[in-house]
Amino acid sequence: MSENCTHDCSTCASKGNCSSEIQKEKLNAYSNVKKVYGIVSGKGGVGKSLVTSLMATTMARRDNRVAIIDADITGPSIPKMFGVKSNIESCSEGLIPSKSKMGIEMTSVNLMLENESDPVVWRGPVIAGMVKQFWTDFIWSDIDYMFIDMPPGTGDVPLTVFQSIPLDGIIIVTSPQELVSMIVKKAVKMAKLMNVPIVAIVENMSYIKCPDCNKEIHVFGESHIDEIAKENGIDTIGKIPMDPSLANLSDKGAIELFEGDWLENVADKIEK
Repeated sequence: MSENCTHDCSTCASKGNCSSEIQKEKLNAYSNVKKVYGIVSGKGGVGKSLVTSLMATTMARRDNRVAIIDADITGPSIPKMFGVKSNIESCSEGLIPSKSKMGIEMTSVNLMLENESDPVVWRGPVIAGMVKQFWTDFIWSDIDYMFIDMPPGTGDVPLTVFQSIPLDGIIIVTSPQELVSMIVKKAVKMAKLMNVPIVAIVENMSYIKCPDCNKEIHVFGESHIDEIAKENGIDTIGKIPMDPSLANLSDKGAIELFEGDWLENVADKIEK
């Protein structure tokens, strides 16, 4: 990639196919990460951090060593959801990730701030540089699956992750609203520009179950996720309900205690 890259693939002579030419950032010499998956969306507020947490927990329950990079620098929430408060430590070989109760390794800017409520007021290049350091400077100890919780959209940080970290695939997160088709297409097109496979699409807030009759109620109207997935050639779909227990567990920092098999088929796809 040219040093004069504007990060706008649509105006680039290589039409976004420069990803194969880009030198990926190297892991810390003491790290070993086997598979890396990005959790992305075309807009905010759809539940990427929730899906990241559920996927990490699901894979950890299958006796895998799992890690999370919280790349949503200005809106980090992963440590809160896992109840992790310990600050990042360092040694002569590099930085040491924090760990959840299940042993999921993680890093987040919130684990480096004096107060977790302090805002991160940084410009794009600084934020992108921090994400690279999460990959290069930390000692990730023999990780089977790493998940990267990305900020929404197709800006600096998602582009940095796509270009700098060797992704094995992405999981697109969305919600049932009508504008979903357009939003999903943006994420799909970016993945194709960067030559990264799409593993699955996950619809969060897909429905809510009546506590009396157990009937599924589609609060946002009938879901079109199946048609959207088919249209974009995605064969694995996950549907997460609006469940008060998930919000409660997230607020308590106990997301690892969730009960539900909504993402088991996505986990099966990843393990294959």
